[in-house]
Amino acid sequence: MKAAVVTAYGTAPQYREFAEPRPANSDEILVEVLAAGLHPRVRMQADGSHYTSSPETLPLVPGIDGVGRGSDGRLWYFLSLAGRYGSMAERAVIDTRRSFVLPEGSDPVSVAATLNCVIASWLALKRRITFSPGQNVLVLGATGGTGRMAVQVCRLLGAGQVIAAGRDPERLAAVPGATATAVIGAPETIGRLGPEVDVVLDFLWGEPATTAMAALVAGRTAPLRPLTWVNLGEMAGARAALPAGALRSSRLQLVGSGQGSLTGAEMAAEIPAVAAEIARGTFAVEPDPVALPDVERAWSRPADSSRRIVLTRRPDADGRTGRQTNRQNGWPAGSR
Repeated sequence: MKAAVVTAYGTAPQYREFAEPRPANSDEILVEVLAAGLHPRVRMQADGSHYTSSPETLPLVPGIDGVGRGSDGRLWYFLSLAGRYGSMAERAVIDTRRSFVLPEGSDPVSVAATLNCVIASWLALKRRITFSPGQNVLVLGATGGTGRMAVQVCRLLGAGQVIAAGRDPERLAAVPGATATAVIGAPETIGRLGPEVDVVLDFLWGEPATTAMAALVAGRTAPLRPLTWVNLGEMAGARAALPAGALRSSRLQLVGSGQGSLTGAEMAAEIPAVAAEIARGTFAVEPDPVALPDVERAWSRPADSSRRIVLTRRPDADGRTGRQTNRQNGWPAGSR
């Protein structure tokens, strides 16, 4: 089969032949991959910087999730988090226990663009901490794709205030659903929020986490009020110098949410609810479709927080990449 293939960390995947995977047990099936999102996590997987990376998996097909069509015509959303077989290929083996049949009318490309952006913060609030409606949340890195979506997730799950924190005031002002904003790099703006924040969803780590953590704790007027800090990413750096005084002078709890801290079953259990919200139109990330043969070109394009590159099965008939009609793509009637 054809696939995007990483042969060395730090190099863009190439469109080439790769051995086709085979189901290993009765819970696995082979699907035709229709769409796979190029998420930040996928880029880290391909350049070897993710904490799960290992040279032993090279060569590998990147891609951590996707939408595929089974032999019976059903559309599946699936996770692909282990080994060298990812979702950016013509075909993939999926574990039906860790996958979900999409609702009637689902658009594979939109689902591939949106679900991963939503599930990160959804899992953090639903599975990694005890989150109660009315609690106030600070989203650190709210101008990125997953951060923007986290603001909407917090509102849907009943947060009181949702504070969007980022570096660019203009982009912060455009984040939908935020009740307030805070500029990273101006610690005093975050410090003023200290007394009210209950949960931090941190997509940045690195120096911004160090600065924001110190400012939040310093601004707390009730040190015994719990503050739960959930790390979901490291877009600003893999290491942060934690202020020891902040840990001892407050009820600050540090939690991570991601592969390894959650089981595949826990992740899969939340997919139906998220997929249903996407089908209702609650969440939507504008897809930027690129045909799988053009994966190298897709890799060189800068990230856009308002859109998500999605690798698709085929180019349009006129040579452009993107979505087509159901019959052109071979998707089941009514699947759009």
